[in-house]
Amino acid sequence: MKINRNGALAAVSTIAMVALVSACSSGGDTKTISGEGSTAQQKAMEHFSNVVTDNGDIVMDYTGSGSGDGIKKFIAGDVDFAGSDSALKPEEAASAKERCNGNDAWHIPLVAGPVAVAYNVQGVDSLKLNPTVLAGIFDSKITKWNDPAIAALNPGVALPAENIVPVHRSDSSGTTDNFQQFLQASAPQAWPYEHSKEFQGKGGSAAAKSTGVGDTVKKTPGAITYVEWGFATENKLGVAQIDFGAGPVALNAGSAGKALDSVKFKTPGSKDLVVDTDALFASKTAGAYPLMLTTYEIVCSTGYSDENISSTLKEAFTTALNSGQDGLAEIGYVPLPAAYKATLQGTIDSLTGGAGGQNS
Repeated sequence: MKINRNGALAAVSTIAMVALVSACSSGGDTKTISGEGSTAQQKAMEHFSNVVTDNGDIVMDYTGSGSGDGIKKFIAGDVDFAGSDSALKPEEAASAKERCNGNDAWHIPLVAGPVAVAYNVQGVDSLKLNPTVLAGIFDSKITKWNDPAIAALNPGVALPAENIVPVHRSDSSGTTDNFQQFLQASAPQAWPYEHSKEFQGKGGSAAAKSTGVGDTVKKTPGAITYVEWGFATENKLGVAQIDFGAGPVALNAGSAGKALDSVKFKTPGSKDLVVDTDALFASKTAGAYPLMLTTYEIVCSTGYSDENISSTLKEAFTTALNSGQDGLAEIGYVPLPAAYKATLQGTIDSLTGGAGGQNS
C-alpha cells in the first residue's frame, strides 16, 4: 500500500494506520523516514517530501521545530535525521556519535538559501545597507530610519524619522547563528559578540521561528529582521540590497547562485560536509550575495538500529538532490550547482546500514 500526498488514507482507522506504520518498518511497500529541526529549510523539505513521494514509495516526514530541538531529537533517537542551520558543536557531535552506536554523524548541506534583510518602512521601496550599519541596527545603536549612516547609503531616498524596531529570533536558531557569524566576520568592530544560536545583540523585539519574525515585521511599522528569503517574499516585505564590499547587491536567484558557486568545505575530501562559512561570508565577489544559509541534514554515517533507515535516507536524499531541484527558486531557495551536487552525492552514496564499524 502506498501513501499518496492527497491524503487518500485520511479515512482509515487508527488501528489501520498503526498497522501501516508497522508494515513500513518491517519492509512493506511504503518506507518512512522522520526528520525535525530547522524552520529555515521547512519549505524546501515540504517540497522535497512531495517530490520523494511522487517518485517512489517513501514518506519523508519533517517537522520544523528549530535547529536546537531537531538536534536534541536526533541525539535522543526520536528522529532519523536532524535539520540544522549550523554544524554540530563538539559536545553535540560526541553525543550524536553515541546515538550512532560509536559512528560519526555526517552533515549533508542539502538546502541552500539566502538570508534576506527584510523590512517594513512605508514609502521606502528601495533600501541599501552594509554590514556595519546592520550591526548598529541590530545592536540598537542606530535607532532611527533617517540616521545619517543609513542616509549616506541611500542618497535621494526619503527616509522617515521613525523608530527602527529590530526583530530577532527568540528561540535557539541556526539562522541567528549564521547571521551573527556574518556580522562578526564582516563588521567585527561593530559586532563584538561571539556568534551563537541565541541572539547576542542588545534590545529589539523577539519572535519565535522564521514564521514568527516574518509575521512580526509584517505587522510592525518600522521593523526589520533577518529571515530566509522565502518567508520575506511570503509576507511581501521589502528586501534590502546589501553592500558586501563591491557595491550594493540585490537579492535574487542569480546573485545567490553566484555566491554558492564558490562554496568550500572545511575538510576537503571528507564525507562530513561542513561548509566553510567564514570564507563564504568574507566573499566580496561583485554581484554575489554571500549572506547564504546552507542547512544540514545530520545523519548517522552508519549505526542505525534499523539498517533500512540508511538505504531509505540514501534514496530520499538522492531524489531530493536531483528531481527536487526544480521549483526551489520559486519558494526562496537556490538550485544546487552541478559540482556541489556531485560532492553531496558522494556522501549520500556512502551511507551504510547496520551498527558495526566506525566511520570518519
